Amino acid sequence: MGRKSQTPKPLRRRVAVRAPRKTLLVFCVGERTEPDYLAALRSQREIRDVASVDIQIEMATTGSAPLTLVRAAVAAKAKAAREQAEIDEVWCLFDVEWPRNHPHLNEAITLAAQNDIRLAVSNPCFEIWLALHFADHGAWVDNGGARQLRRKHDGQLDKGLNGSLYMPHRHAAAARAARLDERHRRDGTAFPDNNPSSGMHLLLASVERNGR
Repeated sequence: MGRKSQTPKPLRRRVAVRAPRKTLLVFCVGERTEPDYLAALRSQREIRDVASVDIQIEMATTGSAPLTLVRAAVAAKAKAAREQAEIDEVWCLFDVEWPRNHPHLNEAITLAAQNDIRLAVSNPCFEIWLALHFADHGAWVDNGGARQLRRKHDGQLDKGLNGSLYMPHRHAAAARAARLDERHRRDGTAFPDNNPSSGMHLLLASVERNGR
């Protein structure tokens, strides 16, 4: 009895399945430093194919920046919903500020929670997040002290930053910021007294989650 001839199966090319891109709408008040950092983050090869980060800078009036920023984010989210735009998350980045806190901080946080606006709050200011890229820091610090810490590592005197200095250390910064959050929870240190801290590690996790 002869062997049955078998029809060769057609060779099929395997098609790589890419994770769907995530679109984040990010509001911040900084003129250069925060946007420069976000632009550097967005340009990373491992992030470009994972998330689309739309950076919008809200030039808020002095003294009401966080609340003004959150209101702008709420309005943008409502507009996106009306226009059926594909935005997965809306974020606001702002500072607490020391020695004198921004007014209306609690109102800003409450409004954000009511509208599912995610927050990355740095205490006292964004420079503490930058300093955490290079070293742990656990002591209370004001704005000037945070800027000195940042300057010690990158030598930057003015606004703005060289993102290539920071991107290789962003995961170390996230780990340090997460440990600070855990320490504040353990010690019962409530906002806005959770100085130093930065919620930027939460934004970073959201941006990179699909790609790691």
